Amino acid sequence: MFRISEYKKVQSLQEAWKLNQKKSTRTAGGMTWLRLRRNPAGTFVDLSGLGLDRIEETEEEIRIGCMVTLRALETSEIMERYTEGAAKAAVCHIIGVQFRNLATVGGSIFGRFGFSDVLTLFLSLDTYVEMYRGNEKTELVPLPDFAAAKPDRDILTRVIIRKEKLHAAYESVRTNASTDFPALTASGTLLEDGSIRLVIGAKPQRAERVPAAESWKAERVFAERSEETPLLSEETIRAYAEEAKKTVKTGSNMRGSSRYRSTLVGVETARILRTLAGAKKPADPEKNAGKGASEPVRERRTERRTVPCRRKRKG
Repeated sequence: MFRISEYKKVQSLQEAWKLNQKKSTRTAGGMTWLRLRRNPAGTFVDLSGLGLDRIEETEEEIRIGCMVTLRALETSEIMERYTEGAAKAAVCHIIGVQFRNLATVGGSIFGRFGFSDVLTLFLSLDTYVEMYRGNEKTELVPLPDFAAAKPDRDILTRVIIRKEKLHAAYESVRTNASTDFPALTASGTLLEDGSIRLVIGAKPQRAERVPAAESWKAERVFAERSEETPLLSEETIRAYAEEAKKTVKTGSNMRGSSRYRSTLVGVETARILRTLAGAKKPADPEKNAGKGASEPVRERRTERRTVPCRRKRKG
């Protein structure tokens, strides 16, 4: 249970920033993760009255307020169009609709959770976070730098995507149930100049861009993308997937071993690249790898047996 001694719905960012300088203060979004904390908080700061719950689009960028819910991100026509459905694919499996109606984009990014689908998605885009530093000062920080840094006492106000001409894709593996935490997440973009960004998360460490992908290039012109002329050949896709499998470091936890995750890195990288390239998806053994087929799994089978009912004789 999460306990607080004072609730404060702030009227300005400066007020929120001043309150947040105390270590006992908690600045909350939807409070979906804070409620699991055991240690009490002094002051609970609510940002819901500051108008930071909108997704706005200009010619150059998409601005997402920190109080935008994951459900709003999932159903946003702006994000659906720009990411070609990747944004919806990234959040539609997170717990359930009721949870996504509470959880916020700002909370998901600021938390830097290792299992975060949201962080994985935004790292594959040209994303910045707008940080309020106090005294009306704000700073744009590249998301890769922010994700690698330690938490501070400043206020994350917006997530800003600088628009590019791109193709985007998102994949995740959930071994127990479609709404469980992921065993691995993967997101990628292919840009107009042919360059590729690949992000792997839930390793179980937090998501990071794959350095090896910085040297990957599309084999055809961006505008020629089709199933007949994909931007990457199947041989190249498999070579890139193998490179990612060898270079991405993974670990073990209750959702999968390091060996299992390394196999998934190769599988999910290939799936991402096929989607980005516009290639047909081949029918091969990889299609079952996301369900744990890359490691021996003992299936529990339940057989129904019909047992005749015997009535007890009277007397």
